[in-house]
Amino acid sequence: MFREDFVWGVASSAYQVEGRDPEDGAGKMIWDTFAEEGGIQDGMDAMVSCDHMHRYKDDYKLMRLLGVKAYRFSVNWARLMPEGTGAVNEKAVALYRDMIQEMKRNGITPYLTMYHWELPQVLQDRGGWLNEDIIGWFGEYAKVIAENFSDVCEYFITLNEPQCFVGLGHLHGVNAPGKKLSYEETFQIAHNALRAHGQAVINLRKYASRPIQVGYAPTCGMAYPASDSPEDIEAARQVLFSFHNPMDNWTWNVAWFSDPVFLGKYPEEGMVKFKDYLPAITEEDMRLISQPLDFMGQNIYNGYIIRAGKDGEPEFVDRTAGFPKTAAGWPVTPQCLYWGVKFLYERYQLPLYITENGMSCHDIVSKDGRVHDPNRITFLDAYLSALQKVSDDGVDVRGYFLWTFLDNFEWNKGYTERFGIVYVDFNTQKRIVKDSAYWYQKVMETNGAMLSINEKERPILFLNPVFKQMIWGGSRLGSEWPYQIPGDNTGECWAVSAHPNGDCTVKEGIYAGCTLSKLWDQHPELFGETGYDRFPLLTKIIDAKSDLSIQVHPDDAYAKMHENGSFGKTECWYILECEEDSALVIGHHAKDKQELDDMICQGRWSEFIRELPIKKGDFVQIDPGTVHAIKGGIMLLETQQNSDITYRVYDYDRLTDGKPRQLHVAQSIDVITVPAKPAKESVMEAGELPKNRMNLLISCDYYKVWKLEVTENISFEQEYPFLIMSVIEGEGLLNGQMIQKGDHFILPCGYGMVELQGDMQIIASAV
Repeated sequence: MFREDFVWGVASSAYQVEGRDPEDGAGKMIWDTFAEEGGIQDGMDAMVSCDHMHRYKDDYKLMRLLGVKAYRFSVNWARLMPEGTGAVNEKAVALYRDMIQEMKRNGITPYLTMYHWELPQVLQDRGGWLNEDIIGWFGEYAKVIAENFSDVCEYFITLNEPQCFVGLGHLHGVNAPGKKLSYEETFQIAHNALRAHGQAVINLRKYASRPIQVGYAPTCGMAYPASDSPEDIEAARQVLFSFHNPMDNWTWNVAWFSDPVFLGKYPEEGMVKFKDYLPAITEEDMRLISQPLDFMGQNIYNGYIIRAGKDGEPEFVDRTAGFPKTAAGWPVTPQCLYWGVKFLYERYQLPLYITENGMSCHDIVSKDGRVHDPNRITFLDAYLSALQKVSDDGVDVRGYFLWTFLDNFEWNKGYTERFGIVYVDFNTQKRIVKDSAYWYQKVMETNGAMLSINEKERPILFLNPVFKQMIWGGSRLGSEWPYQIPGDNTGECWAVSAHPNGDCTVKEGIYAGCTLSKLWDQHPELFGETGYDRFPLLTKIIDAKSDLSIQVHPDDAYAKMHENGSFGKTECWYILECEEDSALVIGHHAKDKQELDDMICQGRWSEFIRELPIKKGDFVQIDPGTVHAIKGGIMLLETQQNSDITYRVYDYDRLTDGKPRQLHVAQSIDVITVPAKPAKESVMEAGELPKNRMNLLISCDYYKVWKLEVTENISFEQEYPFLIMSVIEGEGLLNGQMIQKGDHFILPCGYGMVELQGDMQIIASAV
């Protein structure tokens, strides 16, 4: 979880949400002009947008209902000072003061951003950020801000994303004011902006009616390492603060816009690289720019991957095919909110707020009238989990502002992007709370406790089987099942096993390659409260080409005493394949212990052995003490205790390498149950059971086993400590993943809803 005083908020900007009113007294700003000149993708403007200037009271009520505790908003410079300097629009003062007070009435702490790109057009007409007079203009604006709002607002941010308004607005011309200036001019603009920031800090503090907190909110993509190796980490750190971008994208840089503010000097590497384009930079300039700040903000949306090359130099790593992206086409890289924050804090050593983070989704109103945005929830969970991790690692992260609360006018994209956690119908101004807002509400209420970082992942555990070659084994596990078997005498597929003699590994996902026994020891949360000291079950497929030995298993008490603490062996069989007129050895004919002893010791096997007819789909429970044997031509799925303790009482006098196989006659006589279970109770018909439901085949002290035949869509809650499932026929979908004959997997504890569809048969088991 995050620190107790962690600030949870949402963010927006004035021009993107407020709208206009003919009587509002606001001046024209550069985005009004940019829209008029056709600079907006969908041909729209922000004259109405979310109409927040008329609806803010309801919007703040909605924030309160959703648990928002802080709101980062901006003041429109052109609204407050229509001419940029001089006269103050008292209607704007009243509006913003009431907004702030209304926030506070709803328990929301205001964080005021002075400049979120709302430059008055009259100042642009005088050169805008290229005119050095803007340092004084912005200082005067800061004075007005402090005089009018410092009594009701404590937190102030000077500039938002200078990388964007310098680069996108003045180098590339894709944002207002739509200029494509020379490198020299853009470096002058950047230097002016940083000096204006410094003058604003001075004036905010000078004219505030009380002590205030002042910060700054730059942005940039964050470098993160390809691995946790020290070399890759150092390579990513180096690149983040270096100057790798080509000149036509020079503004997309961390150090140039942050080092002067927080360290009091431009970075040397940049001074060398850009020397032909730089304005005169004086010591007085640097003192102005580096005014002491109380916190740093950083807007972080994504990052890029760096590794150390063979020559020791950093290398950029290409994203893999199909790399996840947002609706805006931005890569989904939650690592950036760990490594970026870590690197920034190491370098600048100031308390840090994430002043923007979020994603655009293709949100629509569904048939039920709601807006379901699971992609945004997944995105935010991953990013916030990364932020908690870096906070847990000691970085002084003070707060997080989600971009954004309302869908709004997304700058040059117009209304084509939806970043909000509240849907806005721009034709009716109706607000609809998205699923992500309810999710974020729970995050804020729990201070992050419900993030996935605080909940162990519980993925489906698909397993790689272990194969056993046996004297009696066949080849059907390779010919009729999708397995690569070690040879034509493969008798057993240990499909779900944590036994030392056959420990399965996880096939894929975060636990890929991990053995089931190790997973049991290291991640007990996956298997619930069972009371067992080891994974308790073992699932096998057995392919008997010829008859197995006549055998019997001990119970737990006998095995614990005589077999070094092993489990006993209770097992059950589901018949997968058999020939007509097949039979199994199940039980014996001895009436009492003396007759049992005589029959065995005298070798009267034809009298002793009881064979029962079986067919495909039959089910047999083999309790400890039950004499049993699988006959040739039979294939079955076995569910058993996690044990391989077997006592052979008879093996048809077969030889292996010229020698009889080892028998366990004395132990067998000790444990065989006399008399045997009646024949009519030994075999259950399970071939034709109701479809699309879990049909219980057995429930004993050690396991429950079900058969499930899926022919339509079904769903159920996984409510057991864990649930083993083996697909024995067909194929289908499990929660969107394809499964088919031969797949074996575990649904862990707390997995939740299971949705199945297709045409398949499954044998499932649980403790």
